[in-house]
Amino acid sequence: MTTKLMGQKVQRVEDQRFLRGQGRYVDDVAVEPPGSPRSVLHAAVLRSPHAHARILDIDVSDVLDVEGVHAVYTYDDLASCTPQMAEPLPLLIPHPALTHGRTQYALAKDEVNYVGEAIAFVVADDRYLAEDAVSRIRVDYEFLTPVVGIDAARAATALVHDDVPGNVGARMEQTVGDAPAAIAKAPHRLELDLTVERSACMPMEGRGTVARWDPDLSRLQLWTSTQSSTGVRAAVAVKMGLDLGQVDVITPDVGGGFGVKINHPWPEELLVPMAARALGRTVKFTEDRREHFISSAHERGQVQHIEVGFDDDGRLLGLDVEFWHDHGAFTPYGLIVPIITSTQLLGPYKPQNYRVVFESLYTNTVIVTPYRGAGRPQGCYAMERTMDAIAKYLGKDRADVRAVNFIQPDEFPYDQGLIFQDGRELEYDSGDYPASLEKIKKLVGWEEFPAFKAEMAAQGRKVGIGLACYVEGTGVGPYEGAHVHIETSGRVKVATGLTTQGQGHATVFAQLVADELGCSFEDVEVVTGDTRRMPYAVGTFASRAAVMSGSAIHLAAKRAKEKVLKIAAEALEADESDLQIVGGVVSVKGSPGTSIDLGTVSVLSNPLRYAFDEKSKAATQFSVGDPGKPPVAEDDEPGLEGKDFYSPERATFASGMHAVIVETDPETAEITILKYAVVHDCGHLINPMIVEGQIHGGVAQGIGGALYERMAYDDSGQLLNASFMDFLMPYVTEIPDGIDIDHLETPSPLNPLGIKGAGEAGVIPSAAVFAAAIEDAEGIPITAMPISPSELFTLRHSREHSA
Repeated sequence: MTTKLMGQKVQRVEDQRFLRGQGRYVDDVAVEPPGSPRSVLHAAVLRSPHAHARILDIDVSDVLDVEGVHAVYTYDDLASCTPQMAEPLPLLIPHPALTHGRTQYALAKDEVNYVGEAIAFVVADDRYLAEDAVSRIRVDYEFLTPVVGIDAARAATALVHDDVPGNVGARMEQTVGDAPAAIAKAPHRLELDLTVERSACMPMEGRGTVARWDPDLSRLQLWTSTQSSTGVRAAVAVKMGLDLGQVDVITPDVGGGFGVKINHPWPEELLVPMAARALGRTVKFTEDRREHFISSAHERGQVQHIEVGFDDDGRLLGLDVEFWHDHGAFTPYGLIVPIITSTQLLGPYKPQNYRVVFESLYTNTVIVTPYRGAGRPQGCYAMERTMDAIAKYLGKDRADVRAVNFIQPDEFPYDQGLIFQDGRELEYDSGDYPASLEKIKKLVGWEEFPAFKAEMAAQGRKVGIGLACYVEGTGVGPYEGAHVHIETSGRVKVATGLTTQGQGHATVFAQLVADELGCSFEDVEVVTGDTRRMPYAVGTFASRAAVMSGSAIHLAAKRAKEKVLKIAAEALEADESDLQIVGGVVSVKGSPGTSIDLGTVSVLSNPLRYAFDEKSKAATQFSVGDPGKPPVAEDDEPGLEGKDFYSPERATFASGMHAVIVETDPETAEITILKYAVVHDCGHLINPMIVEGQIHGGVAQGIGGALYERMAYDDSGQLLNASFMDFLMPYVTEIPDGIDIDHLETPSPLNPLGIKGAGEAGVIPSAAVFAAAIEDAEGIPITAMPISPSELFTLRHSREHSA
């Protein structure tokens, strides 16, 4: 029997191609030689230099006669494509609480609302010429007062949109019990005010789109760096007045997404195909890094106010949270981020009485869509800082205060009484939080830390320890599908619609198929993000790929296997229950000589009239089949393939705990990580090595978010650090050499594999765990993240002067 691959550390099959420079990204598509009559045309975008202004006039006359420029588009030209192209971009996820949702146009109409908003689109022989042409366009503006930051948005002395009172796009409240009353009656009460600043995804590859229109087939081919190829396909079809069947969207290799590429369509994903069809030429747009800083989505920015009531043991009796969320100038992705913050804030705890209300506010800054963690880091920060404050107030161990509030293993499924981001109940499916706590304490040396801290203090060194717990909703619906096709060669082709940005899908999905079909792992080829291969899909986000597509692929492989056994049983004149598949060969158990390989079974699955080669002779009408039966049964179809979809009742909830030991330099206030530990529960592990890689990457990104990364706007709405010279990210020297990881596996009952998501886990508790550790080292309340050495230095100085 072959060894089961589920749970094995199988080496990633993708890596050799990438390491050898053989990846193929959007910018590698359609690179015909310049000067040829059908060479690719290149596009550039004129972007607003102002955060808020009316457009009085756009003068493109200096561009029209420039040799090599093929087209210039402004808003007034969009309707010449279709009426829909001149309408606002879609509001992808409507919500009843989003009473004042607004989205931008593909090219600005009348007004600009953030620095970087697209105003004009130029297509030329090459990018250099296109950018030169863009610089010749003259725009007259009437300047308006920009609204920058949450405080300015709340003050509402100026409005981002004239028809949105108070800059409030949405106000949403959820309650369980009566939190204010419970807090008022509680033996102890605390209030906290916390802030989290803006940050952004910053993938290595920015956005990019290539489009080619085939006039003979009336068909559009579009390559784009996206996390939702089917979403882009649907949006482009609607805006260009095409049927879905006329649009093929192919997602090649993607150099990172992290959420910024889940928004769709970006203006360029409409403008590029529009120009390609109008000009009859292939058109390409590749975003440069500054464009990415000033026009691609950001996240994180929130201000939070927390009131909590608790007993002598630190047990929560009531929790009342109000927060303000900066969603930027428009709301294409709805309220997903603040809804996740408001619901995932509860983590592994049961506060008994909970009230949360948020306002989602307009500012004259770049739009906000999910960034890895998607609202969860802010929620975890609020809850875990509250737990630390309770422990400090009571003089108790921080781990003990958490333990008394845990949902217990025998309480699952546990309904928190709220509605989650998918519109379903916030009901946790499985977990064992006390076991995770014991694991993390042991891993980081929690009990031994006081002695270590005293030893360091004797040497004049400051160290601190932090702990943070989280629960992460993963695998949200509505569905994903898969198609498994066994070729006559014996190779297995697998297609699923969601996209890949480096998660190792080609490896883990192949593991699942090889396990179910009994074929060789090397014979499985996985394709993602190609609407020609799987037209029905949702996308890659919310740690959903393994749960959703993994389950769909497992079910599709099961269907293919059923057909394999049925055909093989007829060919071998055996009962299906007596057959086994090992190494791609179907044989009778106990009689390995009586066998047939998968390729031959595939040949037999397709009744043929004509023989094309020696192999296909076996399926022709005079070679096989029962004359008394139709060649294809009434409930069957030719070919050896399986297709299935997985659609869950609700999300499945992974969980984890992080702990960190830091040292703060007494003179420079630099923060050094001495030890980082993670315990993670994502149910059954398909490939532990890939899960650990996801955690390592998430921790690195979380360290960046906690200590380095922020989007610094001035009062006029200009982004002051729009380059990697000024926007700081951690180097390898800032990431600990070793991250200690342990796993807990509490299987989910909601899917056939018992799995939960893992992709965002590493980044979720970072702000909370570092704030706790730095506060422990310094004895100074840490209430704003991220925190830099200069800010810590300032906090020290303030403490000394107030003492």
